[in-house]
Amino acid sequence: MAASTANARVNTTTTSSSNERAPIGVLLANLGTPRSPATADVRRYLREFLSDPKVVRAPRWIWFCVLNGIILPFRASRSAKLYRSIWMQQGSPLLVHSRTIACELAGALNGPQHPSHGDPYRVALGMRYGEPSLEQALESLQSQGVQRIVLLPLFPQQSDTTTGTLEERLCRLLGQPRFAGLRLRSISAWPDESLYVRALADSIRATPGFDEAEHFVLSYHGLPQSYVRRGDPYLDHCNRTTRALVAELGWSESQYTQTFQSRFGPQRWLEPSTEDTICALAKRHRRVLVATPGFPADCLETLEEIAVGLRERFHEEGGEELHVTPCLNGSAGLAAALARLVREEKW
Repeated sequence: MAASTANARVNTTTTSSSNERAPIGVLLANLGTPRSPATADVRRYLREFLSDPKVVRAPRWIWFCVLNGIILPFRASRSAKLYRSIWMQQGSPLLVHSRTIACELAGALNGPQHPSHGDPYRVALGMRYGEPSLEQALESLQSQGVQRIVLLPLFPQQSDTTTGTLEERLCRLLGQPRFAGLRLRSISAWPDESLYVRALADSIRATPGFDEAEHFVLSYHGLPQSYVRRGDPYLDHCNRTTRALVAELGWSESQYTQTFQSRFGPQRWLEPSTEDTICALAKRHRRVLVATPGFPADCLETLEEIAVGLRERFHEEGGEELHVTPCLNGSAGLAAALARLVREEKW
């Protein structure tokens, strides 16, 4: 399974001239996180996130009224409480782990075991919403003499709601005169990158309770079904990750269930839902293990929604132990997978 087979690419050139000997920049990107778990900061983050038409596809004037009149006044305070329950001393878990991944990636790209052959790499972290912003990441890379940039979204499975909005925002930024001369390529998807799949399998096997688990759940972030019907590749990419991971682990069809979490709003979302599946499994199995192959970094959805909320539901429905595999975060396996993706980019 070649690492490059998963990659759909965007190539944007703002100028015809470039210094091929200049360092290559890697913009490691994620969606974002609130600055703090305070209600005001969470509201600010949710407003920016949920105002993106790629995330919520609805008539703008209707959605403006719903978002500002119903969702933000009530959801912001509830979400802030959840964020406070998982907030780390260093800050938001998503930001903390993403920074660690960026650091490990830089080491994997420039370490002595992987000489750069005259093309050193510079890594910067950027968020679509919040800080550090994509704009700040571009400025950081540009200040280090970078002229060629590889966008590497921390989303193994591509969706217009994640990778798509990152690419669109970066294309707009690169159209500005101050970023003239920067060239961009995007690694839009890597759902079955072999080193990533191997790292996932190893982390699942290393999870306490793996040997006692009677069933396994592979939970991905949800998406409205209508988005997939309109051509979003996300479901296909989730299926590819699952197939590769199941093959690596040697599971039979009866040993696992692929599910989707984090439903929001009245639309029909991808099914089966993680919550419904966990509740049903609790009536048949005492011990279940959940892994989240679509989340390279731990965040609210994995630390609170799965490890806290769903564990409580599992116990309420009669289950004994719900084991949760941590995300890869700053692991060497994830860094190696990401580094190979970057090195395989051809200019």
